[in-house]
Amino acid sequence: MTQKQMKLGAFFNLPGHHVASWRYPSTEPRRTLDLDYLKELAQTAERGKFDMIFFADILGLKPTGNFATSTVKLDPLMIITALAAVTRNIGLTATLTTTYNEPFQVARKFAAIDHLSGGRAGWNVVTSGNEKEAQLFGKEKHLEHARRYERAEEFVELTKKLWFSIENEALVIDKENGKFLDVEKIHPVDHQGEWFKVQGLLDAPSTPQGHPVIVQAGSSEAGKELAAKTAEVIFTAWQTLEEAQTFYRDVKGRLAKYGRKPEDLKIMPGVFITVARTEAEAIAKRKELNGYILPEVGLNYLSNFIGVDLSGYDVDAPLPANGEKEDKTNPQIRTNIIRALAEREGLKTLREVYEFIAGARGHREIVGTPAQIADQLEEWFLNEGADGFNVMPPTFPEGLNDIVELVIPELQRRGLFRTEYESNTLRGNLGLSIPVNRYKKQTQQTHQ
Repeated sequence: MTQKQMKLGAFFNLPGHHVASWRYPSTEPRRTLDLDYLKELAQTAERGKFDMIFFADILGLKPTGNFATSTVKLDPLMIITALAAVTRNIGLTATLTTTYNEPFQVARKFAAIDHLSGGRAGWNVVTSGNEKEAQLFGKEKHLEHARRYERAEEFVELTKKLWFSIENEALVIDKENGKFLDVEKIHPVDHQGEWFKVQGLLDAPSTPQGHPVIVQAGSSEAGKELAAKTAEVIFTAWQTLEEAQTFYRDVKGRLAKYGRKPEDLKIMPGVFITVARTEAEAIAKRKELNGYILPEVGLNYLSNFIGVDLSGYDVDAPLPANGEKEDKTNPQIRTNIIRALAEREGLKTLREVYEFIAGARGHREIVGTPAQIADQLEEWFLNEGADGFNVMPPTFPEGLNDIVELVIPELQRRGLFRTEYESNTLRGNLGLSIPVNRYKKQTQQTHQ
């Protein structure tokens, strides 16, 4: 039995990760706003022993009449708060941008979710890649990529200060002697930085996990450095084992300079899985999904990833060259991945490209039997390509059910994945240590 076991996230993108998932017969698009439906999906993921449910978020996308995915949805923080009441062990991770929020707000919201869930909250730190988000928040211009990451670094640092500002042990609640708090364990924040000037306390004590798990999803140079300094889980997108290994070793190699060990950061690439009991069935299912893509949807979808407006293009035309980018600091990692993929796979037309990435969006895609899926996950996991995976079902609930009923048992049979939860906290199941409260450490040293 393999002692080392992979970590798995269930990436919820409703009604499915495939761009045409809402047209697939078994999906229930109207129910994506229904708590009972979300509860069913969360409990399915928990039955599969996933480490966490993960909700991405992006604002400012323009809804169209035939393009559903990611344009009409609920606030993921509200969803994971609700799901905390109907699950017991699975982690609950949601995305919140550092570009259009304030540290106190974020610290307060995630602290509440971590307390209410008994220690299962995770915050996916993003910097808002869509420049149209600026307009929603009344800003004239979106910050450049490099400046967004500078802000994000200070934002996370300040958020942690707020999470630690009231030690958990500060709540003595001594009724007999009339003492509610130990004021020596309260540490007002006085932060004077480039981006933020904050004084005061969070109005909640440190959480069951010390603080919620910090997740990050950037693969640029700035993203890797931010992850090495602050993240405990990193989601990324790679097509080949060699690319994944290069990224894995690069990021893990940066940890020591921040006083961190390799096991302090779990690297979990995204993987889009279409599984069936036979390979032919899985291929047919994937082909059927592609058959629901309307040409204008495929072109719109691809436009979002390559930065070129393809509306009106002939779907049988070749992929055009990159347009001139306004933000010179943006390395366009995902655009480069998709262009490299098109070249490697010999995809000649726009239709071939958008059909190829219709679910995975540049992430690894595996189509096949449970054994074939497990073979590829195992190869990456055992060869420094990944500590686990963020799993992307093509459809909900069918695609998620298929993964839970077919892939998970195969991974368990190989000893690669848990059969029972090790902990009732996200940090515990991921094998992450509880962070030391910086103020508590100072207090202890003072009293020595």
